[in-house]
Amino acid sequence: MPEWKDTLNLPRTTFPMKANLQTAEPEMIAWWDEIGLYDRIREARAGAPKFVLHDGPPYANGQIHVGTALNKILKDLIVKSRTMAGYDSPYVPGYDCHGLPIELKVDRELGPKKRQMTVAEFRRACRAYANRYIGVMTDEFKRLGVTGDWDHPYLTMNFRYQAAIARALGRFVDRGLVYKGKKPVHWCIHCRTALAEAEVEYEDHTSPSIYVEFPLDEDSRRELASRVPEVANRNVSVLIWTTTPWTIPSNLAVAFHPELVYGAYEHDGRVVIIAEALAARVAAESKRELGAPVVRMQGDQLERIRFQHPLYARSSLGVLADYVTLEQGTGAVHTAPGHGADDYLTGLKYGLEIYAPVTADGRFTDDVQLFAGERVFDANPAIVEALTERGRLWHYEPYEHTYPHCWRCHNPVIFLATSQWFVRMDGEPSVGPDGLDEELGTLRDAALRAIDRDVRWIPAWGRDRIFNMVANRPDWCISRQRAWGVPIPALDCTACGEAILTAALVEQAASVFDEYGADAWYERPIEEFVPEGLVCPSCGGSSFERESNILDVWFDSGSSHEAVLPFRRELTWPADLYLEGSDQHRGWFQSSLLVGLGTRGAPPFRAVLTHGFFVDEEGRKMSKSLGNTIEPDEIIAKSGAETIRLWTAMVDYREEMRLGPEILARVVEAYRKIRNTCRILVANLYDFDPARDLLPREQLDAVDRYALARYADTMTRVLRAYDEYDFQAIVHALTALTTVELSAFYVDVTKDRLYTLAAESKSRRAAQTTMYVMVDGLARILAPVLPVTADQLWKVLPGTREETVHVASFPEPAALEALAEPALVAEWDRLLEIRAAVNVELERQRKEKVIGTSLGAAVTLRAAGDDLALLERYRNELPALFIVSAVTVLPGDGEVRVETSRAAGVKCDRCWRVVSSVSGEPGREGLCERCVEALAEAVQS
Repeated sequence: MPEWKDTLNLPRTTFPMKANLQTAEPEMIAWWDEIGLYDRIREARAGAPKFVLHDGPPYANGQIHVGTALNKILKDLIVKSRTMAGYDSPYVPGYDCHGLPIELKVDRELGPKKRQMTVAEFRRACRAYANRYIGVMTDEFKRLGVTGDWDHPYLTMNFRYQAAIARALGRFVDRGLVYKGKKPVHWCIHCRTALAEAEVEYEDHTSPSIYVEFPLDEDSRRELASRVPEVANRNVSVLIWTTTPWTIPSNLAVAFHPELVYGAYEHDGRVVIIAEALAARVAAESKRELGAPVVRMQGDQLERIRFQHPLYARSSLGVLADYVTLEQGTGAVHTAPGHGADDYLTGLKYGLEIYAPVTADGRFTDDVQLFAGERVFDANPAIVEALTERGRLWHYEPYEHTYPHCWRCHNPVIFLATSQWFVRMDGEPSVGPDGLDEELGTLRDAALRAIDRDVRWIPAWGRDRIFNMVANRPDWCISRQRAWGVPIPALDCTACGEAILTAALVEQAASVFDEYGADAWYERPIEEFVPEGLVCPSCGGSSFERESNILDVWFDSGSSHEAVLPFRRELTWPADLYLEGSDQHRGWFQSSLLVGLGTRGAPPFRAVLTHGFFVDEEGRKMSKSLGNTIEPDEIIAKSGAETIRLWTAMVDYREEMRLGPEILARVVEAYRKIRNTCRILVANLYDFDPARDLLPREQLDAVDRYALARYADTMTRVLRAYDEYDFQAIVHALTALTTVELSAFYVDVTKDRLYTLAAESKSRRAAQTTMYVMVDGLARILAPVLPVTADQLWKVLPGTREETVHVASFPEPAALEALAEPALVAEWDRLLEIRAAVNVELERQRKEKVIGTSLGAAVTLRAAGDDLALLERYRNELPALFIVSAVTVLPGDGEVRVETSRAAGVKCDRCWRVVSSVSGEPGREGLCERCVEALAEAVQS
């Protein structure tokens, strides 16, 4: 008796069932390196329209984490999809190499040895450290399947890049946008440097909350009595509230809102001035009884009234300020012009000293009575005690709130007035040689106009976020008191101390940086940096010394479009897209925008895409202390990088993204289903040659055309989603296609003709044609998300094709549109509804042991109207659709009724259908007529 299974056209393929990505991925990446995949892609897209995604440079100081991985994978999804959509989409990765984190790491590595090193030698150690991690991170990014020009990344520490940073600064200087001034900035006393807004993070903090009484100064008694007679001859004071007791020694004023109503409240034999709307709350919090107000007055009546400082023998001036609110406190605001942005502006308005008696490491200077030499935060208890001893402290309690912290060391920062270089956000700049400023106006105006007019923000809320940040940001503090960065090439006159920064001076420095790098500022003769004929504009002196400040590293990275895009032939200015995390609205997006406006009068990007950050499966922020972090190498070791890539595409990157073992398990299962469907499709093509066997659409069965129409609809939606960067929609659509439309339906209903009909039969070739079109399209459309899996699949597909899927293109929209058959789809959608009802009945019969497999069943359908006509039209295709041996269609009333029973007849030994009779012919015993014909055709072929 022959083994009939040996005569079946059973699937076979070299595409492995088990992905084994931990081994397959490195092998594929090595092959990509061997063939020079990136260059192959560039050659394949030569002359095509450009699409440039400019890489935001990750910081080169450690191994990548899951956030870095997501960011790079999102960029890779976009670059690969734009490439396969027909664009020339180069990808030049970059690394941010300057800055304090590297300095601190090198400090620790060098230890005492640093004291014997020059600044230039220390900078070379920082350069070596950055280079070390550039290599590490590059290998890790490549391991994620990210394709790019990894042999030629841009580095912010490259000589040409450093020169470009300086030249970008020079354009700001040339346009009158840069000035040096003493004003309060965020200052980290641990890192000993100024911080930009983007370098400040707000974290939970507990501060000492105190109410402090400032008595009326003797010299102002008569003046206040003339304005408010009711307080004449009374003991008067004003109450302030603060959470920074350490700033009390720097107090020079008390601010009132000009239009708020204040009351002078009886308390313990004196009257205390408090905003009327806050008096009850102040009394409750301080546990002090306030009597009826002696008088009510407006804030503007207290302007220039002087109060005694609560600790020292000096007065504090009454000033007016619109920023005083009734949200908390007393309505009278303690003002120290050297320690707050609003305080500083008020100090300028009233001619107060910008007093900030604090050193770089956060200690009070020697002239601060009572607290000289103490660290400011450590001095808080002593200040509270001193106020208590003098009877000036009303109340003290801990206060929990968010407080600015350094993004590097995560310690609380202070506001400190120091001499710094700033980029002016407001005020009309000088007109530059290109005249751009006449149109742009102030830098702030230009930035807000560009945000609204010139840039697409994805998601749309990104516009509001960056607009509000730019609208409210102070002038940009661009100087830092560190060593590892691009020096601000300013000179100080040795005669008068005037700081000099001109466009010519900056260009002179940039030309030196081009040849020797920025280290030259610390080791080349100063004469090389002084333009011929330079004299001090203040005193006419001609002897100078260099400043030691470096540029804010956000200016470094924000200049990347100037340093990279114009110098790489494959790139364009502006870029089509910037893509980073939502924190970069105050970081790289903003600094790049400001630099672009300052250098070229336009934003350096046409669109900005933002992604969110990670939380664990319970919604908690990931942290090592909680033990809920997951590193990319852990995921790769367990299930491969394709898992990370698929997860990246599956999540809604616009919001907080959850990640954990259970989520990853679901991703692995989704990957397995997609892979298995692709495998069964290609396995059915082992003897299919598209050049010989591909049939035109009109020769396909109706179910084949329906499957292709559904496939085309999915592919059209996926192509649209790629255009809209909606990767989650792509995965959802492809998962539904592979698991529902194909695996659970089309593959299932075509098994009979694929396996049992003659290999060359038209009906079998029709199913193979359908599968070929779909799996070829799937390999292409999956390539950006699963590049290794797609290339594995590509290699086993039949027919002549490109060496790698990554130089191929997406399915053509016109070809997909040609597969659409709305009327046919509507008919088959209804047939599938009926099929679902049939399956319910078949399952019931199985459970009742009436039938075994569905091929042992016969189905009777009773229908009326359109349903009856539909079933009659497709009567011959219904057994295959339901995977049963017989289907009878009869007229009925109303809804379709399904009846199932055991099929009458005998089972064919080869196809397992139940038929009326089987052959008794020798060598064909037990076979149905169709199987006999199939074997005869096989012999003939």
